[in-house]
This record gives sequence, structure tokens and C-alpha cells, in this order.
Amino acid sequence: MYKKRMERTQDYLRYCLQVAQQNGIMDLIVDFNAQPSHHHPNLDPIIHQAKINGWYIHPNEIEVGEKIGQGSTADIHRGTWREFDVAVKCMSGEFFRANANGVLFFAQEVETLSKQRHRFVLRLMGACLDPPNHAWVVTEYLSSTLKEWLHGPGKRPKHRTLPLPPFQDRLKRALEIAQAMQYLHEQKPKLIHRDLKPSNIFLDDALHVRVADFGHARFLADDEMALTGETGTYVYMAPEVIRCEPYNEKCDVYSFGVILNELLTGKCPYIETQFGPAKIAMEVVERELRPVLPSREDGEEVGELIELICLCWDGNPSNRPSFATISSSLKSYAKRVLQIPY
Repeated sequence: MYKKRMERTQDYLRYCLQVAQQNGIMDLIVDFNAQPSHHHPNLDPIIHQAKINGWYIHPNEIEVGEKIGQGSTADIHRGTWREFDVAVKCMSGEFFRANANGVLFFAQEVETLSKQRHRFVLRLMGACLDPPNHAWVVTEYLSSTLKEWLHGPGKRPKHRTLPLPPFQDRLKRALEIAQAMQYLHEQKPKLIHRDLKPSNIFLDDALHVRVADFGHARFLADDEMALTGETGTYVYMAPEVIRCEPYNEKCDVYSFGVILNELLTGKCPYIETQFGPAKIAMEVVERELRPVLPSREDGEEVGELIELICLCWDGNPSNRPSFATISSSLKSYAKRVLQIPY
């Protein structure tokens, strides 16, 4: 009798499950369980997009490991997601509590990164979209930055203690950065990075670059010059940005000029001056201070690159070349001088 009663109960439960599935109730239950615990209207569109495109991640899916980096708004952890080695950028809860537009800022960064598809741009794996406690950006894990590759770990060295990487390798990195930036600037609307610097450029195991950190990036329509405000890092910041004047994508070209010079000389920008970041910014604006260029005694070929650097960090943004021109120039130089096939 007990056995028959259990069989009837199981039949009834199967019937209930069948009815629930037929009426879409199970889908509602699954969708409810996947919802963030905090509702933020600014995140609704990006959550919808993430679920449709398969990169919505629940925090329970990620094993967060050791902290490998720290910024003003987030900590970076190494982690594991579906057996992939990943980097997890965990936005701090304090960032959202202190900034009324923090959720919007986070949504813009995630949405921007989700649209990028280029071999030299950092690849988004997914995101946890539940601030303030689970605002996580999950990307491919890369263990080294351009800064570390060029200068070694730790603070900016005043004097080189490590041998410079081969010139050919440094030039390849410069070309890859230029190609990544060309891709970003040729989007419709164009994407301005606004914080291009060696610590925001990662390297994979084969030393190919990944331009990363789109927290300050913004889209800009063609011929528009409406962005204002001081955004980025002083050492790599264009003078028009320091002055809080309207600026466009050429601010990234200025930053690239400083990076290209750093790759050639192997020296941190302005390291010889003893100036702090604010003093550097003032000197750049008022006295047209620029980093020390490579010596022309290194050969006529280096002179070509010096001319390109000077064009990139010209005080007049309209005189700076596009990244399409920069990529073409570096590719031509590599073929002609170093016999690197492209």
C-alpha cells in the first residue's frame, strides 16, 4: 500500500513538473534565480545583452583567487571560471557608495569591452553585474604588462638594472599597440581610450599585446570634439586634456608618442627631472616639456622614429597623425630597416 501511494505521489509530481514546463513557469524560476540581488535600472540593458550573448556570469561560477593588482577603484584577482584561467576585476563597494554615477560608469566599461573583437585588445569572458558586492569584469588572464616587460616589476626605476629587450621586439610591440588603437578609433562611433599607458597594456605568452582597461574610454561621433575634463595619467596625458579643453581621439596619439619614446629609450618618461605628476603636467602645458628623445647618434634609421614621436606628441592635436598612418609608417619601417615581413 505504501509503495502504491509513493508511486501515485511521484506520478503527481511528474504531472506538476510537466504542467510547469508547458506554461513557462520553470523558465521564470530559472530567470528569477539568475537575477542580481540588487536592482539597478542602469544595468538592465547590459544584463539583458549579457544573457542573450552568453557572457552573464553568476558570482558562484567563479573561484576568486589571489590578488594580483590594485587600482583606485578596483582590485584585480586571478581566478578560475569553467576551468579557464581568468583575471577578475572586482570593483570596490566603496566606489559605488562614494559615486552617484558609479553603476553607470561600471555599465559603460562592461558594455564597451563587450563590443571589442581584435587580437590586440583584451578579450571579455563575462561579467558579474550585481553591484556593489559583485561588480566583476572577467577577462582572459595575462600575467605581464608592457611596463613590467620593459622596466621589470616594482616602482619606476631611475636607472636601468635590466638589459633592454631586443629592438626588434620593442618595435613589434609598438606596431601592435598602434594596430589595436587604429581598430578602436575606426569604429563607428570611434572609441577613445583616454588612459593609454604601459601598465594598461598586457602581454600574452608570445609577447603579443592586449590593450586593456576601458574604465575611462568613451565613444565619440565623427568630427565631434566635445569631450572635456581631466582624465587619464599625467605622465601620458595630452596638454589639451590637462587644460580641460575640448579634445578628440588625438589625445590617444599623444599618449602613444610617449609610449613609443619609452620603448625606444628604455627610460620612464621624465625620470631625469625629479618632478612629481602635477609638476610634470604644469611643465607640459606651460613649457612644452616632453620626455628625452633617443640619441640621433644611434643611426639615421632611429631619426625616422624620432620624427614620428615628435609628430605624435605635437602640442597641436591637428598635427598629430592618425593611428592608420602610424601603423603604416611602423610597418614600412620594420620591413625596410629590420626586414620583418608583414
